[in-house]
Amino acid sequence: MSIDHTKTPFYTKLEAYAKSDIIKHDVPGHKLGQINNEISHYAGLEMFKLDANAPRGLDNLNQPRGVIMESSVLMADAFGAQKAYFLTGGTTMGILSMIMSTCRAKEEIILPRNVHKSAINALILSGAVPVFVKPYIDKKLGIANHMALSEVKKTIDEHPDAKALFIINPTYYGVTSDLQEMTDYAHQHDMKVLVDEAHGSHFPFSSLLPIGSMQAGADLASCSLHKTVGSLTQSSILITQGTRIDQIRLRSTINMLQSTSPSSLLLASLDVARKYIYFHGQEKIDHVIAMADEARQKIDKITGLKTMSKAYFTKQGAFDYDETKILIKVSDLGISGFQVYQELVDIYHIQLELSETHVVLAVLSLATTQEDLDALVFALQKISDTYVLQQLNAIKPKVVYRYPDYYVRPREAYHAPKKYMLLEDAVDEIAAESIMIYPPGIPIVIPGEIISQDIIDDLEFYKNHNSTILSDADNGYIKVIDKEEWMKWSGYDDE
Repeated sequence: MSIDHTKTPFYTKLEAYAKSDIIKHDVPGHKLGQINNEISHYAGLEMFKLDANAPRGLDNLNQPRGVIMESSVLMADAFGAQKAYFLTGGTTMGILSMIMSTCRAKEEIILPRNVHKSAINALILSGAVPVFVKPYIDKKLGIANHMALSEVKKTIDEHPDAKALFIINPTYYGVTSDLQEMTDYAHQHDMKVLVDEAHGSHFPFSSLLPIGSMQAGADLASCSLHKTVGSLTQSSILITQGTRIDQIRLRSTINMLQSTSPSSLLLASLDVARKYIYFHGQEKIDHVIAMADEARQKIDKITGLKTMSKAYFTKQGAFDYDETKILIKVSDLGISGFQVYQELVDIYHIQLELSETHVVLAVLSLATTQEDLDALVFALQKISDTYVLQQLNAIKPKVVYRYPDYYVRPREAYHAPKKYMLLEDAVDEIAAESIMIYPPGIPIVIPGEIISQDIIDDLEFYKNHNSTILSDADNGYIKVIDKEEWMKWSGYDDE
């Protein structure tokens, strides 16, 4: 097909269907808006009219041959890829698909330890063996970021049979590793390169941003267009290029994970978001970066606050930084990021992306306005004025940041016999579940790792600060491997 980015094939066909006089004897049950409920009263019936379920002419997501295929061709072209798959299960689904389609049971995959929980779930489902690279730990801010190129090369050399290298581009905080050099080195060693680009979908559309996955030569990348490009929440894409990926296996894996009743609203939002950023991305993103720079300058003049710049991260060995994110250190005021985050919501009606002990994070996008940023600067000034008067001592960084020791692969831990223990009694036990703070969704401990006192202390700290802790257990318990039963479990042969 010819490449014409003014077109939105799927959305155009969906809109025409919504406006037709079709008589509905299929699903969904609301019959394209012939229903009255709270959502239809608030959002209007037009939204329901776009919530069709793949009738004739709207194509099938699991085997696209019509308008979905046409839209995916345009998507691939916009991102510099050879092929694009639309996802209605978010980048979580994309990461599951990438790892499951490239790594089989007991095959190794190299990845940073600060991966999203979906990567750990993919290890459980695929049975792959993780080879973790410890990311750079910023001890002043208490966060994990990029991987050092030297560490990645060393790990590749030590694990020549690994099937893939998994890279985050960027981290939740906007920091990138040397994606192109890592990709080249992995390819030289016959490894596929998979990229979690959940927070970097906008990278290909501005020269002021870090390099995108396809431009760096990666084989597969999962991109959350809903995070930074403007599609609806839960809509993402999987993009690919080159000959290293088995497209038949990839398509089969996606279809296994994808719903057979995907949301047409999500698919349409991907179509129109692609068109918008293709034509307006450079101008809009550059404007957002200029506004962000100005906001950083203003925040840096507020007593007790400090924004983190690209120069700050590159001095630590990072390759690049996404300047559409504003990371602010607040702990010099003597209060935590959790407290600042909560006050911004409760008092000033400002919602930030996340908080940590020392920092808070604002994520900007094409839709961010100057008024939004002015309100943030104003609120931060007010918070500073309040706490400077109290003359609190700055919160000191934690002395040691370390990841747990890896004992057994996640799939084995998942299938092993289990028991629940009180958290404070679980030191030296083997975790049988992932526990993470959300956001960002990076596991503090994963199945197969040894629980240390540091982990228990961290979880208690987050609990006391009312953070959202995701785990299988609750009420102070944690799920662990029942080692006594496990040792007696003869005949267990996990594939």
